[in-house]
Amino acid sequence: MTNIGFGIDIGGSGIKGARVNLDDGEFIGERAKIATPKPATPDAVAEVVAEILRQEEWDGPVGIALPSVIREQVALSAANIDPSWIGTNVHELFHRHLGEDREISVLNDADAAGLAEVSFGEPAAAQGAVIFLTFGTGIGSAFLTEGRLFPNSELGHLIVDGEEAEWLASSAAKDREELSFKKWAKRVSKVLAEYERLFSPTAFVVGGGISRDHERWVPHLTIDTPVIPAELRNRAGIVGAAMAVSTHLAP
Repeated sequence: MTNIGFGIDIGGSGIKGARVNLDDGEFIGERAKIATPKPATPDAVAEVVAEILRQEEWDGPVGIALPSVIREQVALSAANIDPSWIGTNVHELFHRHLGEDREISVLNDADAAGLAEVSFGEPAAAQGAVIFLTFGTGIGSAFLTEGRLFPNSELGHLIVDGEEAEWLASSAAKDREELSFKKWAKRVSKVLAEYERLFSPTAFVVGGGISRDHERWVPHLTIDTPVIPAELRNRAGIVGAAMAVSTHLAP
């Protein structure tokens, strides 16, 4: 097997990495995970990424999914990581920690997950005007038109009922306020209705770890647009990151 990549997914609570079979999107071996450092400064996070690569004995190209708008390899936002990321040249940062000669691609985490879902997951993600959403510490988003990505959308920060959408309806909000799936679905419906009103997608594809329990909340949603559970769940960020570096994608 030669078509193997390595992806890293940086989240608010954990940093995860794995070898990926780029022919079918499956992990090769176990996923490595280390808790996100507090505070999650650029150098602290980059050192955890380096530690995962050391543990996994991987010295090849690496793709990194980051909860940030990435443009010309500069982080322009910082969602659930330290504000000092803003303005950081991520290309320089990760080369300094991972090796100057290593090929590295860094992209927004939801964009990475959306690309993976198009290639290896739910077929509906590749058809029409789709909004792909990840529910976790925040709400990540990716705009997909016939499977092609419009990068760096940040719908989790849209204001809904006077609050950021992700403060209202992320899975972290469900945990924080100890909401039942039915009560949480009411909040998700409110957020999706606003997205529906503004963007008129043909479908929402919903991912993140909580999509494993989709039968407990998706049926309670009250919007007109179809809502389809993602196939890759919370594997998608790692898979998409590995895909990005294999295709030399660097927003």
